[in-house]
Amino acid sequence: MSEIRKPWAEPMPEAQFTLMRRILDAPSPVGLEGAMTYGVLKPHFERFAPKGWHMHQYKGHAGAVWDTHPGRDDMFKVMIIGHADKIRMQVRSIGDDGKIWINTDAFLPNVLVGHEVKLFSEDPEHPGRYRIIQGGTVEALGAIHFSDAAQREGSKGIKKEQIYLDLQIHGENKKQQVLNLGVRPGDAIIFDRPIRHGFSPDTFYGAYLDNGLGCFVTAEVARLIAEAGGTEKVRVLFAIASYEEIGRFGSRVLAGELRPDVVIGVDVNHDYVAAPGIGDRRMQPLQMGKGFTMSVGAIASEQLNRIIESTAREHDIPMQRDIVGADTGTDGMAGVLAAVDCAATSIGFPIRNMHTISETGNTQDVLAAIHVLARTLQALDALPDPHREFLDHHPRLDRAEPLAHQGSAKPEEEKGNDEERTER
Repeated sequence: MSEIRKPWAEPMPEAQFTLMRRILDAPSPVGLEGAMTYGVLKPHFERFAPKGWHMHQYKGHAGAVWDTHPGRDDMFKVMIIGHADKIRMQVRSIGDDGKIWINTDAFLPNVLVGHEVKLFSEDPEHPGRYRIIQGGTVEALGAIHFSDAAQREGSKGIKKEQIYLDLQIHGENKKQQVLNLGVRPGDAIIFDRPIRHGFSPDTFYGAYLDNGLGCFVTAEVARLIAEAGGTEKVRVLFAIASYEEIGRFGSRVLAGELRPDVVIGVDVNHDYVAAPGIGDRRMQPLQMGKGFTMSVGAIASEQLNRIIESTAREHDIPMQRDIVGADTGTDGMAGVLAAVDCAATSIGFPIRNMHTISETGNTQDVLAAIHVLARTLQALDALPDPHREFLDHHPRLDRAEPLAHQGSAKPEEEKGNDEERTER
């Protein structure tokens, strides 16, 4: 990891972008995450992981953890978590007219209509064997001509019960045509939308940035640490969790078993500046292209955040503070949910259109997250005693120093930005 280069200020190399795209494209709906963990990430880790690293596997789900110092419970343990599970639509029932009625899960019904999907059908004759059906689209109304006036002008929406998958079935025995394919209630459905470069520099878009991006970041941090020779005092647990989208059940299993001292969830965040119609909520102005985000609030460890922020400042890595309260909304809560004593926070990157087919991100924000996490692990490893650091240095507000009025002059950098805007 060069001290001179700033990869987060440069375009993402195409080979790295290709890896990110492969991870994001893996078909890994909730409960079927193995395509990402075992199909893409396991072979990737095997290419660079030192001989002593160990992969923890689990019986109840396809989560996985790559452990830099297996068995060394005396070491300071840091778990970095991305989650492989994607929002899962699934078959609910099959109509006599060949319509496949589906559950929409955590999607707004109106963002689904017209989009191509993949249906993964388990072979009824061979349980455990899956087939893929492509070419179908998600529909609800059929055509504007069949909508009432309220739907046409927008005052009436689409209910989730109206959503169905259209496989263009026609002719005789329409329902039987679907049944002959072996399609059954419970079969998983996901968007068919690959990741592409965006129009604007350093942008990309597609389905399921949430949260293959967190898994990509976790894997790239692992690669950087391996290439730098590993760690001596810190045992790093590079975790790929499951079940985040239905309650973060997978990550609490990983934390409960391995009992980390630090948990850092890595997940997408919102570009609040670009989000339409929320100005009156006065959200923190997070935005794409301005750096990674760090959760700050009641549940986030101030000690851990101090080390991350100090690391970002030292290496000039752009950072944005994200305000959270009693819940980060990410796998950063794994230790709390598993009743494990650990310092926790969440690192992210602002994206647009979350939980749609056109989620949009910025590669430089992702690179900033990768490099600040790698540097933070090295900073923790450089502490004389990481255990005592977190035990003995809780912030003390009773030691806060009085702060007097500081005047109205802006810092030189801000003044320069104001002058630049005035000239424009």
